[in-house]
Amino acid sequence: MGSGRPAARERSVMARLEHFCDEEGLSTATLSHEVMAAFVDKGLLRRTPSTRGTYRSVLRQVAGTSGGRTGAPFSASPAPAPYGPEERRELWAMAMAQPKAWRRHSALMLMALGIGAGLRAGEITLATTADVVGRTSSLRVRVGADAPRTVRVQPGHAARLAALAKRTEGTFLFHRQATDRSYYNFVNDFCRQLVCDPAAPKLSANRCRSSFICDHLAAGTPLSVLLEMSGVKEVESLLRYARHVEGSPRSKAALRRLLASERP
Repeated sequence: MGSGRPAARERSVMARLEHFCDEEGLSTATLSHEVMAAFVDKGLLRRTPSTRGTYRSVLRQVAGTSGGRTGAPFSASPAPAPYGPEERRELWAMAMAQPKAWRRHSALMLMALGIGAGLRAGEITLATTADVVGRTSSLRVRVGADAPRTVRVQPGHAARLAALAKRTEGTFLFHRQATDRSYYNFVNDFCRQLVCDPAAPKLSANRCRSSFICDHLAAGTPLSVLLEMSGVKEVESLLRYARHVEGSPRSKAALRRLLASERP
């Protein structure tokens, strides 16, 4: 699967499979359909459908059987709820209250890149100072990784991101300390270690990205533009976000019709 995040995910999935097989007395010498099915159906019984689907997809790639279906499709998990206005104010206050300067910087940067530009967790960890381009009034972030694109930063976050980028020491915008940026849960671990009130909203890269997408849906941004900015490949994938936004399409077919209506 290559290096970086995909390789880390593969190692994690295979480690869990091996533990399951040890418990069940199964062999992983040959990654057969029967072993994969048993693992997904029994070993991941308490996991969400989307997680089970991801594990099965990884195993099929490892086994070299990704070209054919090996079971019933799993439904996608619902998108995390976007942050409301009050939650965003609380998150900003929490970030500013971090006792260590580098944690304050990284928490604010995560919000600016997530809510302001819609970057995924893995994209946030790899964003560099050179990726922030343009004036504050038209600030953009260049994104590499699996979905290359350039994103216009939302006005409410552009000035903050520009200021943070100027104050960044070193290459990477988020988490200036040397670390393994290919680690799958790198951003999640950082968020868990933030000092905050137990009752306060928790900072999450997924909720930040959901906020970006839902903000644009609520603002009536053309779907073709939103797909390009978010790096989402299929318009149907926006349905999990649209369910959080009043007045947005409520079916995949409705999303397809709206996208088609935008074309000349």
